[in-house]
Amino acid sequence: MRLETTIILALLADQISKAAALIWLQPGVPVPVFPGFSLTLGFNTGASFGLFSERMANAPLLMAALTSILTAMFWLFALRGQTATERHGFALIVGGAVGNIIDRLRQGAVTDFLDFSWKAWHWPAFNLADAAITCGAVLVLCATILRPRIGAVRS
Repeated sequence: MRLETTIILALLADQISKAAALIWLQPGVPVPVFPGFSLTLGFNTGASFGLFSERMANAPLLMAALTSILTAMFWLFALRGQTATERHGFALIVGGAVGNIIDRLRQGAVTDFLDFSWKAWHWPAFNLADAAITCGAVLVLCATILRPRIGAVRS
């Protein structure tokens, strides 16, 4: 599969799911799916997991610009990756990041709706772009850890 295909699939899954969430969900009103998982529409003006939300609430263009710079770097990493796993991991990161950039430019915040909890523990709501970014990071990490090292001593 081409890197562009991975990026487009991640982006489409993200944008279609967010469009559905915006149509069918009301902000802050959880729709239980099963114990510990609800669909809850929310909007994130900050970075991952709502970090810096207060500071960045009035600066969506700045957040989009900063994210765009990082996304361009990850695209270069994808093109230069040493293995298919690494390249597609970076492509997932790019696809997810572009999905969140589109949200920031379109509505000033990222649409979140996947809401997990367990007893008193509650994970910040997220979306499929965030899931693609996380899966991509795991793939890159696995590719890096499992990559044979040049000059490694064999036993």
